[in-house]
Amino acid sequence: MAGNVRNLLNREGRYFARLVIPKELRPFMNGKTELRTALGPDRREALKKLPGAVAILQHEIALGERRAVAAGEKTVTLGRYPLAVDQIALRNYHDRLAQDDQMRNAGRHWASLSIDDGFVDQLRRGIAGQLSNADLAELVEHRIDRFRQIGNTTAEPGTAEWRTLARAVCISEYEALERVAERDDGDFTGRPSNPLIVNAAPVEDELPPVSLKRLLADYIAAKKIVGKAKGTEKRWKPVFDDLVRFTRHDDARRLTKQNLMQWRDERLKTLSPKTVSDVYLASVRAVLRWAKENDRIDSNVAAEVRQDAPKRALSREKGFTLSEAQAILKAACVYVPKASDNPANSELPQTSAAKRWTPILCAHTGARVTEMTQLRKQDIRQEGDAYVLRITPDAGTVKAGGYRDVPLHQQLIDMGFLDFVDASPGGALFYPERKGRDPVKAAQTVAGRVSKWLQGDHLIPDGIQPNHAWRHRFKTVSNELGISERVSDAIQGHAGRTAGDGYGDVTVKARKAAIDRMPKYEI
Repeated sequence: MAGNVRNLLNREGRYFARLVIPKELRPFMNGKTELRTALGPDRREALKKLPGAVAILQHEIALGERRAVAAGEKTVTLGRYPLAVDQIALRNYHDRLAQDDQMRNAGRHWASLSIDDGFVDQLRRGIAGQLSNADLAELVEHRIDRFRQIGNTTAEPGTAEWRTLARAVCISEYEALERVAERDDGDFTGRPSNPLIVNAAPVEDELPPVSLKRLLADYIAAKKIVGKAKGTEKRWKPVFDDLVRFTRHDDARRLTKQNLMQWRDERLKTLSPKTVSDVYLASVRAVLRWAKENDRIDSNVAAEVRQDAPKRALSREKGFTLSEAQAILKAACVYVPKASDNPANSELPQTSAAKRWTPILCAHTGARVTEMTQLRKQDIRQEGDAYVLRITPDAGTVKAGGYRDVPLHQQLIDMGFLDFVDASPGGALFYPERKGRDPVKAAQTVAGRVSKWLQGDHLIPDGIQPNHAWRHRFKTVSNELGISERVSDAIQGHAGRTAGDGYGDVTVKARKAAIDRMPKYEI
């Protein structure tokens, strides 16, 4: 029997998110004792929706808490609801006018009371910055202290921050007195003229939190619909978990540029600038950009947070040289797995086949290693006079998202690759299939074993990335032979460079003509 889930309520087969309202806040929330949000009849879907629903309910309770604090019925943590200086001035202005309305509606002789000219003169001097801290405190500290008590400011008397705020409150007090004087003459249409009040952003109730982790999950889901981001969750989830731990909250609305710069600087103590730039900052920037474009948040605070990363100095070409390629292919041709007395420790025949065939497949296709280790028997076919292998996301993962057909080089056929395919039982060629196995992870595991074997035999030179070295070599040889870049790009799955590259098709016939021009390796 499944255990109870906190804040999840089941009523006659329908699920709700539920929060009990603290007793002291109920008078400020229309007397309610609890808040609920319907989550539907499906428990699994309800559990997915629960965190977001609870966050919204917690936000409603927080607003009730703010109302209680404003009414003097509850204390609040210092600085919990911070406002900018101009927003505090605007709120003070409206508070003063509301107080004026209250006095006039109370039937008292409010209008007959004259405005203290000395007080007005002190406000003018405060606005001009001519008062000492002591005089400013005597004039408006009682107003500032009110905003301090309800969590809008942490400014301490005598500091530069406090003095700036005090002068802003003087402006709002002066503007409010001008409206009071106008009202005494029957004019209730007056508006403030000081730019500080006029241009201040309105003070609204806080918007409900937007979970950073939820944004990442929704971003990945949106990208997967169009065949992208298959490996994104594994790479980016730890980054977002780390950001949430660092900031101590999971609200994208509360995230600031300063937060991100501090996080960046802290990670630079243990990570390389390239990792911080290309993984940590890039992932947050991409998700927040998507969130802004989809009206989930108002701004992308990560847009301008960058980290310079030094370019790696190249000491040699990026691809395998001819001699390096031949050495790898010779080793693959004669590869025999190590014998073991224990059958349980014996290498799988599919792994041995991967070490035999994937190097020569990569050499003659310019494909990524995992695109070869994910091949299935059904991905090899004959089309006219050409034998073709199809690299498809149905088999695992393809970076560009779509399939591509690559004709087999004659050397592969002469070496018996088609015979190997025909003898295979079906399904994946280079790893054993079993129910529930993730083909992407399986292909990556086999590719790792091939790389580990080559590196263990010292066949991968220093400074070379095995997964890309064959791709660089294929492009280099194509350029030397004068093969069209559009054709070589189509074979390797590279995106077109111009809009014109999207017109017309690079046919199997055109690709075969290019593959046929590629030389054999002397192995």
